[in-house]
Amino acid sequence: MRSARAEGTGSGASPALVPGSPRWRLVGLVTALAVLFVDQASKAWILYGLNLPARGTMDVMPCLSFTMVWNHAVTFGMFGGHGRWLFIAISLLAVLGLLVVLLRSRRRLVSLACGGIIGGAIGNVIDRLHYGAVVDFLHFHVGGWSWYVFNIADSGIVCGVGLWLLDSFLAERRSRNG
Repeated sequence: MRSARAEGTGSGASPALVPGSPRWRLVGLVTALAVLFVDQASKAWILYGLNLPARGTMDVMPCLSFTMVWNHAVTFGMFGGHGRWLFIAISLLAVLGLLVVLLRSRRRLVSLACGGIIGGAIGNVIDRLHYGAVVDFLHFHVGGWSWYVFNIADSGIVCGVGLWLLDSFLAERRSRNG
């Protein structure tokens, strides 16, 4: 186990109480901004460049279509009909909580995970504020199998959760192996 000085904190404080290094905070914030930018740029292109709302669907590859869906619910269409303001409030509270975690994070994967989730959540909040619903358009399908239609923000959230789970698994493994 490394000392606090070796961890870069320069103090004897418990690692849980010492804020993360500026480098990892920056990585998380840059990740959030990148996910947010790519998400909003892709939605603008889908809506105004391709005019997907008028087309409905457009085959891109045998397993990928752009399919226009205005999602008024949450992930996988759950909790529809509860109103966009509730979803906006919950999303913003989650973003605030994740910002606190990011600012305290000392681990690369947690910082990246927070950034992906924050960027995705803000991207979907912007949609709800601007359009009243989330713009979903990525539709993967193979044969008779079809995945839910989603967007880049959703991908950032799912990848962020995956990275966080991976970090938890690796941290547990490290603690067991000493």
